[in-house]
Order: sequence, then C-alpha cells, then structure tokens
Amino acid sequence: MNEFNRQLWQRFLIITKPYWFSEEKWGARGLLVVLVLLSLAVNGINVFISFVGRDFMTALSSKEASKFFHILFTYASVLLLGTPIVVLYGYVRDRLGLYWRQWLTNHFLDQYFRNRAFYEINSNPHIDNPDERISQDINTFTRSALSYLLNILDSIITLISFIGILWSISTNLTIVNVIYSVVGTIITVWFGKRLIGLNFNQLRREADFRYKLVNIRDNAEMIAFFGGEAQESRQVRRRLNEALKNFNLLIGWQRNLGFFTTGYNYFIALIPSAIIAPLYFAGKVEFGVVGQADLAFAQVLGALSLVVSQFQDLSTFIAQINRLGTFAKVLEAPTPARQPGVTLIDTRIDTRLALEHVTLLTPDYHRTLIQDLSLTVRPGTGLLILGPSGSGKSSLLRAIAGLRNSGTGLIIRPELKEILFLPQRPYMILGSLRSQLLYPNTSSEIPDEQLYRILQQVNLKDLPVRVGGLDVELDWTNILSVGEQQRLAFARLLLMRPLYAILDEATSALDLENEEHLYQQVQVTSTVWISVGHRTSLLKYHHQVLELSGDGSWRLTQAENYSKTIKNFE
Repeated sequence: MNEFNRQLWQRFLIITKPYWFSEEKWGARGLLVVLVLLSLAVNGINVFISFVGRDFMTALSSKEASKFFHILFTYASVLLLGTPIVVLYGYVRDRLGLYWRQWLTNHFLDQYFRNRAFYEINSNPHIDNPDERISQDINTFTRSALSYLLNILDSIITLISFIGILWSISTNLTIVNVIYSVVGTIITVWFGKRLIGLNFNQLRREADFRYKLVNIRDNAEMIAFFGGEAQESRQVRRRLNEALKNFNLLIGWQRNLGFFTTGYNYFIALIPSAIIAPLYFAGKVEFGVVGQADLAFAQVLGALSLVVSQFQDLSTFIAQINRLGTFAKVLEAPTPARQPGVTLIDTRIDTRLALEHVTLLTPDYHRTLIQDLSLTVRPGTGLLILGPSGSGKSSLLRAIAGLRNSGTGLIIRPELKEILFLPQRPYMILGSLRSQLLYPNTSSEIPDEQLYRILQQVNLKDLPVRVGGLDVELDWTNILSVGEQQRLAFARLLLMRPLYAILDEATSALDLENEEHLYQQVQVTSTVWISVGHRTSLLKYHHQVLELSGDGSWRLTQAENYSKTIKNFE
C-alpha cells in the first residue's frame, strides 16, 4: 500500500509540477492566491453567519421583535455581500482550470509529437487510447485536481474557523466530531479502495468502445464493400459489454460504499442535537446555540471527512492520475531502453543515402529480414526494391526513415525533412486542398498559379473547380479516389522537391499511362527516388534493382540486366 501511495504521488507530481513552475507560473499562482483569499472571505462570512444565526434564533424564541428585525436586516446584508464573492470564487476557479488545461494539453502535445513519440507508443502495451488521455482525461484531471486542491485548502480554513466555535460550545462534541470523522475515513478507504481499480478499468473500457466506433466511421466504405457489418457489430457490442460488465461491478461497489456513507451523513444531523440538547434543557445555553452547534459541527466534520464525502469521485480521480502519469512517463522516453545484448542500427546524417553492412531484424529480434546489405543510391538514379511479401521491403523503408532500428550496421541519410515518403494509401490531412498540396510544409507560401500548374502536371487540372477551390475543406479520403490521392501525393513531391523520395507502391492504383507520366515528371527534377512495387513496368524508371529473397539474402543488379521473368517477382 505504501508503494502504491508513493507511485501515485510521483505520478501526480509528474502531471502537476510542470505547469506551476512553467512560464505561466506567476499568473497561475496569482489566481490561486486570489482563490485562497476568496475562500477566506467565504469562510469569514460563514463564521459571521453562524453568530448571526445564533442570535437570530435566540431573538425569535424569546419573541424580541426589534432585535429580531435588526438581526434579519444584518443577515440579509451579509447574504448580499456574500453572493458576489461566492460567484466570483467559482468563476476564478473555472478560469484557472481552463488555463491549466490549455497549458497541460499543449505540454502533452509537445511531448507527443517530439521524437516521434506518437509512433513509438503504439507498440507500448501499457498505453491505450492516447487520444482519449489527451482530449478527455486531461480536461477531467485539471478540473478535479483544482477542485480537490481548493477543497483541501477550504477544509483547512474551515477547520481553523469553526473548531474554536465548536470547542467553545462543547469539548465533548468536538472530541466526538474528530473520532467520528477519523473512523469514517478509515472505513471508507478500506471499503472503497476496490473502486480505484474499477474506475481505472472503466476509463479504459469506455475509451476502447469509443475508439472502435471512430474506427468504423473512418473505414465505413471498406466495411461496406466487404459486407463486414455483422463482424463489426459483434466487435462493438463486445467492447460495449466489457464496459457494461465493469460498470456493473463498479456500481455494485459504489452501492456497498453508499450504504456506509449515506448512514454516516444521516447521523451527522443527530449527533450535535443529542449532545447539546441536554445543555439547553438545563438552561446552560441559549436556543440559538443549538443551531450554531449544528452548523459548526457540520462544517468541522465536513472538513475532516473530505475523503468520506468524496471518495467515489476521488477513486475516479486516482484512476485518472494513474492513466495520465503513466502516459507522461512514457512520453518522456517513448523508446524502450536498450537491453543488454541487443544491437541497434546506427544512423549518420549526410547528404547522400547509403547502407553499410545493414542487417535488419524484426522488432522482436526473432527473425532476420535482410542480411549484411550494402548499397549506395547515387544522384540522378533510381532504385527499385522487389521481393515476395514478408521479405522486408517495407521494413527497409521504415529503417531508412528511422522507424525501425533492430539489427546492426549503418544507415547514412539526409535529415528526414529532405526525404519524402509516398505510401500506397496517401495520408489525407484534415484541411483544405491547399493544405493537402503543401503537407507537411503547411507554413510554406506558394502562389496559387504554381499550385494550379502542379495539379496540371499530375493530371488533376480540374480538381479545384470540381471541389470549390483551393481553400475548401472536405473529407478528402472519401471525396477522392485512391488513384487521385496518389496523384495528389506526387503533386506534393513536385512542390517539395526533396533530395530523396521513397515510393512504397505509390502508383498501384493508377493506370500505366498515368504511372509513366508521373515518373517522367519526377525524372526531370533533382530528386532521387526509391520505389517498392510489383509491376514490371516500373523497371524502366529505375537504374538499380534490389531483390529481397525473404530468407535474408539479397541481390543488387542493374535494371537493364534484370530478368523480367524472375519467378519471385510479384
């Protein structure tokens, strides 16, 4: 349990500390000070109201009309003064929560996109649904953390403000209050600790359920083509049932905890009266003191019983701390540390592209894909990579991009910004046609005339007219055919003119005429291209052919000498 508490506290600090020591720390701390001052003001008003209420009830019971109406006026004045303070307290709290969420979300996004962490964590089994953690868990965490922090501060202020009043009324009542709250807290923590794990699982199950629905929406056309509605429906319902099953356990434990906490809260109303009533009957206290004792007892008990009153929400908050804490820790070092005896492919940045004695293994190191490969892709030439499925063609491209490094040897390549990758299914961003053309350099300023000219070069001259212009935002994945998307990807290449272009079956959806036209456009640029493909028609656009056999061996030949009838050609 102590180890769990230590880890929980460490994760909490990992999430919270950066903001309060960031460039916005003085603004954040200033708002927090304002909240503390407002909390002091609210508690001061509550203390004053306790005395006013005491005299109010005493004047009412003794039928002192003039004193009653005087106190009534005072009471109304205090309420008028307290209303804007209470409202302002809630407003400042929400504003601080908004600023915190904005900063913390941007902080997580910076780490998420740094060093390709968004790619690396996909293979981490301990991190599920990072999108949910960034978009939803951070929002809930900042509001909850600020709420609990203020509740703790408010409880301390309330305890200091009212325990003296309670002690002055009855020492026995004060002692009973402390014992009652301590026992209640111990029982609640012991009884409700199971809720922490259930809430953690519930957040994960709900995220899995939403992710599957989003996945169906994004792949609706493919599912419809395959007629996969029944299987998709089963998978969605399975995830829903897992969420509901866990939620059923959750509400069962909440019910069990509720039996105790509800009874605990009900008895609060009886204890002060049971202890103070004999004093009133004996004439030792005024009637108004009974009401004041009730108020003071409730305030002090509320301050001491924070865990009891909010444990169900607190268990959810602890689950959020665990999810965000583990996420933050992984983002700090997304790539697993090198294990003893594990070798990695080295990378050296240069203007040329070459591989020196590269042996490429699968990520689990169980299989050798390519053994001792050495080659150089010279300027003005093209390299075509061939081989059966599973021979390591795509893995080799990932290694060049730095996405795979399991193995040995050296890869010499330019900075990644000088290499453009064109996959078989191009990535269509959420944005305008202009953004699609400029991606990934969305900040580039290129004249419209040049964009129109490039579209004409890839046989998409009529596309702007068809969709409504360069700046219209559409769902491009569904608007454009795969062939049009591939031509749009070539338009990016012609605009960017990188040192190297790697084409992974980038013309598979095009007819031979369009394929030839696009390669001709690339050949007149200074870009060096590396292609992975299955068509024999690609041979004439490349100078070298790298053939992968699938057993680790390979063969590098000149394209004109390559046999077009090779049996392993796909």
